[in-house]
Amino acid sequence: MKILVTGHNGYIGPVLTRMLIAQGHEVVGLDTNFYVGCEFNDDLPRIPEIIKDIRDVDHADLDGYEAVIHLAALSNDPLGNLNPDLTYEINHIGSLHLAKVAKEVGVSRFLFSSSCSTYGAAQEEMLTEEAKFNPVTPYGISKVYLERDLRQLADYSFSPVYLRNATVYGVSPRLRFGLVLHDLVASALTTGLVYLKSDGTPWRPIIHVKDVARAFIACLNAPRHHIHNEAFNVGLTSENYQIRQLAKIVRDVIPYSRIKYAPGAGPDKRSYRVDFSKIARTLPGFKPRWNARKGALELLGAFEVANLTAEDHQGPRYRRIDQIKKFLAEGQLDSSLRWSLPLPH
Repeated sequence: MKILVTGHNGYIGPVLTRMLIAQGHEVVGLDTNFYVGCEFNDDLPRIPEIIKDIRDVDHADLDGYEAVIHLAALSNDPLGNLNPDLTYEINHIGSLHLAKVAKEVGVSRFLFSSSCSTYGAAQEEMLTEEAKFNPVTPYGISKVYLERDLRQLADYSFSPVYLRNATVYGVSPRLRFGLVLHDLVASALTTGLVYLKSDGTPWRPIIHVKDVARAFIACLNAPRHHIHNEAFNVGLTSENYQIRQLAKIVRDVIPYSRIKYAPGAGPDKRSYRVDFSKIARTLPGFKPRWNARKGALELLGAFEVANLTAEDHQGPRYRRIDQIKKFLAEGQLDSSLRWSLPLPH
């Protein structure tokens, strides 16, 4: 199958791209390359690529593909809060433009990387795909809007599917911090403190980046009528954790560390527990292989090999919002987050 992966140079993209190639697919990437120079290792797949903003794609960019896997977005809550209007413009309007062009040129499958953050503030209830959305950030709201509008495009020729990923973790050539397990392990390794910014009570479902890739591949392989215009929570029900439970796992993995709460740490309004039985039932080819403890050990090993420092953890290289702010301050990106100078290499 010939597949276009948007955001192929982000966090999930390189891992998914490599697995798609191993499955025998022909893969092309499309990325604006905001995170050039943020490599964690030298394992980025080398594939044909289009360096372009999703807001600017045209028919020639999308012609000839059987599927689009849409990962590209302003990709976490702090970055979304930097400029909410731009978050909506890129994640919602730009993504909808991408989908409309894909439909117009005959792309039959459109796999959208949505998020469990669409559920937002839900506390103790176990949430199925039928649960009410309650997003609390521009990032989560943009995902809700795009799911809504993609549903209106679905027909006999264009089949969107919505993969609501749990919070992702795991080693990638384009590692990023700002993800809960990454930050806890990095903090414990570099400072000896498993540092919690909340009171530890919020719930998060988590999933390894390779298991996210397996979910997308399972959707590609599934019969159309099983996935057409359907939403799937992507994860394992057993992998719902309170943040303090994750902190204890990290402390056990790094026994010289201790848990510390930030001064005045209170509850985070983003708290949700998610039911993942639908994807297991509908896509038997999706078999997650990771859990939090195994993931913490993987991250620890990779950080040790890389000689990760506290400066690396807190610096701009692996933090999306800081990278964007750096390019803005240098004048390489304009206020619309388009390149105003030649792209860095």
